[in-house]
Amino acid sequence: MNLATLSRVLPLAAALGASAAPQLPGIGTAMQEMVTRQEVAGAVTVVVSRERTLHVEATGLADLASKRPMTPDTLGWIASMTKPVTGIAVMMLHDEGKLRLSDPVAKFLPEFAGLKTPSGRPANLTVTQILTHTSGLGEATGPAAQAARTLADLVPVWLAAPMQFEPGAQWKYCQSGINLAGRIVEVISGQSFDTFLQRRLFDPLGMKDTTFYPSDAQRARLATGYAKNKTSGLLEAAPARADYGSRNRPPQGNGGLFSTATDYARLCQMLLNRGTLEGRRYLSPEAVALLSTVHTGDLPTGFFQAEAYGRHGTNYGWGVGTCILRTPHDGVAAMLSPGSYGHGGAWGTQAWIDPTKGVAYVLMVQRSNFPNSDASDVRLAYFSGWKLGISSSSQCPSAFHGITGELTRGTV
Repeated sequence: MNLATLSRVLPLAAALGASAAPQLPGIGTAMQEMVTRQEVAGAVTVVVSRERTLHVEATGLADLASKRPMTPDTLGWIASMTKPVTGIAVMMLHDEGKLRLSDPVAKFLPEFAGLKTPSGRPANLTVTQILTHTSGLGEATGPAAQAARTLADLVPVWLAAPMQFEPGAQWKYCQSGINLAGRIVEVISGQSFDTFLQRRLFDPLGMKDTTFYPSDAQRARLATGYAKNKTSGLLEAAPARADYGSRNRPPQGNGGLFSTATDYARLCQMLLNRGTLEGRRYLSPEAVALLSTVHTGDLPTGFFQAEAYGRHGTNYGWGVGTCILRTPHDGVAAMLSPGSYGHGGAWGTQAWIDPTKGVAYVLMVQRSNFPNSDASDVRLAYFSGWKLGISSSSQCPSAFHGITGELTRGTV
């Protein structure tokens, strides 16, 4: 590790509550290979345990045109990694006795009492169903959705969208359901969704660069999103998502957040510690358990259901805004324990929390059109690099000694 890298790593280790940030060199090597192959322009990787930072490293560029380097405090659009944050907000209200997961949506938004299923029966949507993609709710599309300025503006759009299936009958990824959960948080708390998260989660947790609406200073640190040209194989700047980041758009709990890898790692540490971090409690242990428990029964779920991805739908279940690994399979999942949970984002970001090993992994890249979920080469390279770094820890400086044994015991 050179002095330039060290100068970036150690301050961030302190910010994450760690006494040191030993680098896992295999990760950096793997990410550099992805940069060289032009799979991504750059990446930030963070590995944390319950008590410390095991790894922080930035590789490559945040912007190719200006050659601006990727740094640990580079922001990215984390897209659907917002969904677990929405789940956390709901569970905060659950802890306060203000809602239950079994409550009907109509308890908080009476307009939904008249919603009908495709068969004409009352939908009776529950909070659980809208957070687990089993509601059958239609998506908010078209001019009315694009004109929405608040989550309240989207309510009539959701109600007008035809239901897709009988609630609870199947799993289908649904953006509207998660945003509806954000609206319920607003109704119960009396605050806008972004204000609730800022006051209850981001500010106290020290997530200073996590926001629906990046400031000018934060935008100066925002990584450019890229797409890979299928003909040339080169990275080309992708158009910015006009539906996120503007104060003229609602604070969308399905995918509206921008963040840094180090900010999101603090969120993961809090969950690894069953709802606490640095002496402050955010969720009860029971709430964390509900967040990370499968609520979708035996339904096939997730993005590995297709033939191209090995038909691994039954390997996954869905929690409160979280994807949960029931049974590891080939690829990234092979390196995780059963019960690991987290979420990815449309531009390649990913976080997995492994309570058994007591470790969380965060990846920040900004590239569109990756294969679904953990099927991308970049995510596999990250985890392969992590495995290599751990397996060779006995060859590394003394800061690495003992990590392998601690991981085996889940005490890292």
